[in-house]
Amino acid sequence: MKNHLLTALIALVFGFAGAGLWSLSGLGNGQTRKYLVANPQILPDMAEAYQREQAKDRLAQVSGEVKQPFPGAVLGNPKGSKVLVKFTDYGCTYCRQSIAGTDRLIAEDPELKLVIREWPIFDGSEQAARMALAAAKQGKYDAFFHAMFEQGPPSAASIERAARIAGLDLAAAKKFADSEEATAELARNMAYARQLQFSGTPSWIAGNEVIEGLVPPERLAEALDAEG
Repeated sequence: MKNHLLTALIALVFGFAGAGLWSLSGLGNGQTRKYLVANPQILPDMAEAYQREQAKDRLAQVSGEVKQPFPGAVLGNPKGSKVLVKFTDYGCTYCRQSIAGTDRLIAEDPELKLVIREWPIFDGSEQAARMALAAAKQGKYDAFFHAMFEQGPPSAASIERAARIAGLDLAAAKKFADSEEATAELARNMAYARQLQFSGTPSWIAGNEVIEGLVPPERLAEALDAEG
């Protein structure tokens, strides 16, 4: 009975495929089973370690590509040796709240290259993301990025205000925003996010780690330093 219960717990932690491997491998018997039955509190740690390894495997499949920015969609040092990737949405409150922390990291580390991947998943955010790519094309991404978040939730009016604050050529920007190139970039970012199994924004790639949610900048810096 205990063995069946442990297999069920493994299924909850690692999925049914993992439970099957657990049963077939023989690990479900003997000393290992006895230890886990006697120490069930280690299962959350096992789950966390397993999830980290799975995330690393997924990242390895796209790492070289996802760290290469859309031309111009970079904050900090475009040639920096430390690469932090952020999947973001202009309608995301947590994305807005994370800006002060990443700005501080950039100010403190001249080698930091912050690659922004536009991932508009909130209603009304897509046009803001498209305009951001247009700003990148004009070499004014940083200005638009900060202005857009400062203008509040994305709307036709707030997007145009941010574009004007950033000094964009509006006619050229609007034309690019509707281009196939912008559409392809957003589709690419969506594919990356799905591959990495991100559930929302902000989501990060810091060094060899995949991190989700609003986290302290120190957590991101720690992951970046661990890579080196």
